[in-house]
Amino acid sequence: MTRRSVRSACAVLLTAVVASAAAACTDDGGSPAGTVSKAASAVASAASRGGDVAASASAAAEEKLQNFKNGVNAGKDVKAGAVTEQGGRATTNITVTNDTGSAKSYIVQINFRDSGGNLLDSTVVTVDDVRPGTPKDATARSNRTLAGDVTAEVGRALRH
Repeated sequence: MTRRSVRSACAVLLTAVVASAAAACTDDGGSPAGTVSKAASAVASAASRGGDVAASASAAAEEKLQNFKNGVNAGKDVKAGAVTEQGGRATTNITVTNDTGSAKSYIVQINFRDSGGNLLDSTVVTVDDVRPGTPKDATARSNRTLAGDVTAEVGRALRH
């Protein structure tokens, strides 16, 4: 399989999974956490194939998050902390602070980068039922082992 076909297959797979996550966040009774878990698995699969595929997966995830139905851009509500290592994987604590008048759920893309700013991995995390004015923490974990000086950033965050 060529590099281009691997990237295309991963982008299609990730697009389908993230679209499912978007559908799960509507009022049809689906579970956003379960569907986003599938999205994280798809990103893990893509990321395991290398940096080019991780970048493609991240771009596909960001594109789908951008088109997320009923989602409101909430990047200012989410902060990523320092990266630590747990079981060989990079992890970061994310803190979500809801500034609306009612409990909301969030879907957050976290990008892991090396000291040169190169994308190493990307993952998707959901944080459900964040009460107004009360910060809620969650953990984002890389999909594969990352070495060196790794930082985490919020790629995109949507509130629904």
